[in-house]
Formats: sequence, C-alpha cells, structure tokens
Amino acid sequence: MEKKCLDCGRPLAGRADKKFCDDGCRGNYNNRRNSEENNYLRRVNSILKRNRRILEILNPDGKAKVTWKTLMREGFNFEYITEMYETGKGLQYRFCYEYGYLLLEDDEILLVKRKD
Repeated sequence: MEKKCLDCGRPLAGRADKKFCDDGCRGNYNNRRNSEENNYLRRVNSILKRNRRILEILNPDGKAKVTWKTLMREGFNFEYITEMYETGKGLQYRFCYEYGYLLLEDDEILLVKRKD
C-alpha cells in the first residue's frame, strides 16, 4: 500500500515513517488542525487586551472611580478577566493583567492598578 501525504494526498517517497511530502504540507496540515483552538485563543486574548487598555485609559493615576455605564460604553467585557483577588473583608477585585476593578454600590466601580 502506497503512503500519501496527509495534506495534499500525493504519494510519498523516502522514509517509511514519512507523513508529508515537504515542510509546506506539514505546516498547512498543522495550521488547519490547530486553527480552531488558535482562533479561540486569539479572540479571548483580544478581549482581555481591550479590557486592559480600557482600564489603563480610564485609570491613569492608579486609582479612580467610574460608573458601570462608562465601562460598558467603552466596550469593556465583564465576562473576561485574568484573575480574581478576594480581600480578608470579602471584597472581590477582578483583574485584567495588572489593572483591576472593584464593584461598588450605586453602579460605581473603583479602578486600581496593582503595584509590583
């Protein structure tokens, strides 16, 4: 039985364990196979970076208060964070990398920046 390239289907010559006719076919095959996962990761990273950028712009001094509507208007997506930190008093800070926020009463949000 003749072995064929997993990408293009051409007959293979050479080593018995060869799967692709060249590097181009190997790259095409692996890119196609991983594209769904890579697309998901790209989409999530894009959302996280946008969230971080919004927090950075609205919080230039490291601590600020804004309204929930302000974040929504800027395109902030509350479903995506990189970390959650709970204080001893039970307050939950949500972070997008080094920029974070704390939900307060009356639709207010405290923006913070983590110090290294």
